[in-house]
Amino acid sequence: MAYETGASELPPVTDWVHDWDWLDDQWGPNAIDIWNDVRQQCPVATTERYGRAFMPVTMEGVSQVAHDTENYSSIFVSVARPDAPRRPAPPITSDPPDHHAHRRLLLPSFSPKVIATMEDDLRHFCRGLIDDLEDAGSADAAEQYSQHIPVHGICRLLGVPESDADMFRDWIFRNFQIGPRDNAVKLQVQTEMEAYHEMMLDRRMAEPKDDLLTLIAHAEIDGKPVDMDLKKGYVGLMILAGIDTTWSAIGSGLWHFAQHADDRAALVAVGNDDMLWQTATEEVLRYYAPVTMGRKVLADTEVAGCPVHAGDQMLLTFPAANHDPEAFENPHEFQIGREKNRHVAFGLGIHRCIGSNLARLELTIALQEWLRAFPDYELDTTRETTWANGQIRGPRNIPVLLNR
Repeated sequence: MAYETGASELPPVTDWVHDWDWLDDQWGPNAIDIWNDVRQQCPVATTERYGRAFMPVTMEGVSQVAHDTENYSSIFVSVARPDAPRRPAPPITSDPPDHHAHRRLLLPSFSPKVIATMEDDLRHFCRGLIDDLEDAGSADAAEQYSQHIPVHGICRLLGVPESDADMFRDWIFRNFQIGPRDNAVKLQVQTEMEAYHEMMLDRRMAEPKDDLLTLIAHAEIDGKPVDMDLKKGYVGLMILAGIDTTWSAIGSGLWHFAQHADDRAALVAVGNDDMLWQTATEEVLRYYAPVTMGRKVLADTEVAGCPVHAGDQMLLTFPAANHDPEAFENPHEFQIGREKNRHVAFGLGIHRCIGSNLARLELTIALQEWLRAFPDYELDTTRETTWANGQIRGPRNIPVLLNR
């Protein structure tokens, strides 16, 4: 089915195999069921809503594309209109051989040793958010808790003002929820972000500090200064990829445990260092993995027997791969003690998430501190939970009863 690519309003999806749309209202709350249904019919779905785009839903298909840097380019990291404005955000938008140098530049700032130093600050911050709910009988666990934690973490690591958090949230919403269908919105967000990034980088060039922003401002590769456009791309990646992704994972975990008293009780009964916390947070990441990524097809090839052609777009549904019964035993079950859990929530191949250590720490601490304070909380079923569609999927509001 062909659509006018300039249209911002499209009809609801009725055929997810041949006409999928990740911005359809059904995607957010029902994506897992959608992927499972598609997988039962075929390994790769197609659409013409953004030009021709494909969506593999098996671990085999997703892995094949993620590891193939000859036939697929990361210059397209999302599925959008064919004429969409795109800006570099290395290393995620970089292909070999350039990719390695960009990743090598940033990776030390996200090492386990560096990220571990943030634990006390993150716990203190989470407890402050919880203290703000001291006299409340109910809350929105997304708007009042999960959506603040990754913003704090990225601001501290990068060195940008936390007072700009509302601006970051606005960019995230417009970029991911509206931009894929509307070039004007996407271009406006890019323009605003680039102006901000350049201003912050200029400040660090003049007044260096002990933060990632300073490292980026003075970045060199092979003894040559990195181009300003690429530096702005580094900063943009940190903000867009380091905030919404993790708050979606935290929110999904809070939403899940609000409805599963046995899981809550099991986690409350053990200490923070117990192995159950590790398996539980990894299961949150597997079951509710928030991120899908895009690729541009460079040459005529095939995915799981499905022919694709140069210029087509590809959506890598890492979350769908996490629910493939060929890859996981009983993937439909959420098991806090799951031991064999080689999930791909952080991606595969050379572009595996550079911030996975920070995301894991923020997720674990956020859940531990919430359950410490509210061991008996539950979902408020009189109010609706809404979910974000598109590239980063997660609950945007989580009404809960705190049940002190």
